Amino acid sequence: MFQRLREDINSVFARDPAARNFLEVLTNYPGLHALLLHRLAHWLWQRQLKWLARTLSTFSRWLTGIEIHPGARIGRRFFIDHGMGVVIGETAEVGDDVTLYQGVTLGGTSWHKGKRHPTLEDGVIVGAGAKILGPFTVGAGAKVGSNAVVTKEVPAGATVVGIPGKIVKRADPDAAEALEVDPERREAMRRKFGFDAYGVSEDMPDPVARSIQAMLDHMHAVDERIERMCGTLRKLDASYREGKLPELRDEDFADILSDVDACCGPTSSGAGSEHDRDQGGPDRPRGNG
Repeated sequence: MFQRLREDINSVFARDPAARNFLEVLTNYPGLHALLLHRLAHWLWQRQLKWLARTLSTFSRWLTGIEIHPGARIGRRFFIDHGMGVVIGETAEVGDDVTLYQGVTLGGTSWHKGKRHPTLEDGVIVGAGAKILGPFTVGAGAKVGSNAVVTKEVPAGATVVGIPGKIVKRADPDAAEALEVDPERREAMRRKFGFDAYGVSEDMPDPVARSIQAMLDHMHAVDERIERMCGTLRKLDASYREGKLPELRDEDFADILSDVDACCGPTSSGAGSEHDRDQGGPDRPRGNG
């Protein structure tokens, strides 16, 4: 018993730099209080003293702001940092060395009895406000970003962010390096399109931001290739127009503009003016009047 208590307190020192001494952790950490009371409530629950177990868990919620159902199974060195608003459902299973921050919910999506809450394997870290909902497994060493909503299984070691939760996969090498993108031109293209990756750091990237960045990198690579092709064409054919597009002539659109004039009134283009001259001048009245 005392060995488990020492383990739990040492886990606080290992994961919270604000912890200063043994007495402070034992008396002022609600996450530790909730864990100790849950261990007692779970012991009562397993011995079919369920009313007493639920009463103890309710008292723990009043005391700490953390609600852990006495039926939940929690491993060793479990740490809840700050803890207010944490909810852990009846059939949830939590492995060793798991860390939860405030506002985390390990909930269910069904009213049917049986397994309906998630399983967190060893070493999982869940950020503040995240919701993990359903009877699936979050693999060992996975990380769930703050405020993410996860409703599907998460493989070991993955990072999940966003609503709904998306697995972040880091390309190796970086997409820009694979496309030989000049970092300065990449940044110029970002500014041109007004894209700043939502201010997300590389430590916790947004999958949508990364997708947009990959599209910009691809556009940059295509632009580079078109420039090379144009340079080659200029060498092969001196008459090749350097960076100029063919001009649009009014006579090519005379018929279309005539139809537009008949339907919507005179246009201001050259072809429209020529059409007006054919009909008797731009000042000639139209319609039945």
